[in-house]
Amino acid sequence: MLAPLADRIRPKTLDDIVGQTHILGAGKPLRRIIESGRIPNMIFYGSSGVGKTTVARIIAENTKMKMYKLNGTSASVQDIKDIIADTETLEGYNGILLYLDEIQYLNKKQQQSLLEHIENGKITLISSTTENPYFYVYNAIISRSTVFEFLPVSADEIKPAVERAFRIAAEEMGLRAEIEDGVVEHIARGCGGDVRKSINTVELCSLSSSVENGAMKVSLETAKLLTQRSNMRYDRAGDEHYDTLSALQKSIRGSDENAALHYAARLLESGDIISLCRRLLVIAAEDVGLAYPLAIPIVKACVDSALQLGLPEARIPLGDAVVLLATSPKSNSAYLAVDAAIADIREVGSPEFPRHLQNKHLDGEGAAIKGQHYLYPHDFPNHWVEQQYLPDALKDRVYYEYGENRAEQSAKAYWEQIKKMNSESKK
Repeated sequence: MLAPLADRIRPKTLDDIVGQTHILGAGKPLRRIIESGRIPNMIFYGSSGVGKTTVARIIAENTKMKMYKLNGTSASVQDIKDIIADTETLEGYNGILLYLDEIQYLNKKQQQSLLEHIENGKITLISSTTENPYFYVYNAIISRSTVFEFLPVSADEIKPAVERAFRIAAEEMGLRAEIEDGVVEHIARGCGGDVRKSINTVELCSLSSSVENGAMKVSLETAKLLTQRSNMRYDRAGDEHYDTLSALQKSIRGSDENAALHYAARLLESGDIISLCRRLLVIAAEDVGLAYPLAIPIVKACVDSALQLGLPEARIPLGDAVVLLATSPKSNSAYLAVDAAIADIREVGSPEFPRHLQNKHLDGEGAAIKGQHYLYPHDFPNHWVEQQYLPDALKDRVYYEYGENRAEQSAKAYWEQIKKMNSESKK
């Protein structure tokens, strides 16, 4: 069975690798480690198709260690034990290099089974993950490893790889490649920094293009058809999901409506309107809040409409909500206030209610003051009367501070006037 083109043309040396110059360029840390020949335990972290496996293979081919490869999606404790057993044989005389792909899928017990052996040096572990290792990898493994982040590859860096792939694909078919202007740029730009995906797209274009007079003719139309939506790096349960939501909220909080629309569009293109709806409801209360209280019911109406409409029409009310929130005045005063109140509850518990706030009931014989003595605010001018509402242990606590926006300052001015009038009436 013929291997995919991306595997057939996989780089053989560090100089052939596309991108990652921040760690693999001349004099950079990972390159110097590899060239030293003394390989430590390492974790390669980054999205798919950016060179993690290729670098691990190059390391293995340039060391005298025996290499094994496991994948976290299918590896078992027994697989690991079998490799460990080889450390006592002649095959393990120079040490064993274990490349563990997708380590985040191993459970804690499986990861722990490696600890003793990577610590005493019998096994050198190179693991890769598409998820943040500090969230998904056992701390003891991380503390014994060096983490290197592999970044998405830029379109300019991918272009030479795409051109080379077209050339090799054509040669394998005994043809020459005739590539329409814009094809290479479109593929390089459209695959989201994933080199493997770009090469796979080249292979699809090569197989589906017409052949005339010994030439493989690749049109821009074909390239656009085969790269559609492929530039979306998105995982509803992984880092990309939470990074997108975080970027959306921070853009709205920062009142940048254009950036907010960009991140909302990512969620819409992935079809994940539920996450977008939930986050917009949170933002309306947390970041706009009392500066423009009407944003909360308006966003709720937009969300309800979107959920009833479904995609693609859902993008319209959700776009309205994004722009409204981004361009609204901002206040987190109520959000901070409720968190402060919760912090007090966690620290002091639930002190006794003031007697006048309790539900009406008979006082016991030992009660110092009998009767509820609650003052009904509606019986007083301006529907307000001064009395204690917080428990005695917290009676002087202030949780809410009025924001500097017009809406909250108007409310502040109103209550200052009411309380001033009440104070003057007592004189």
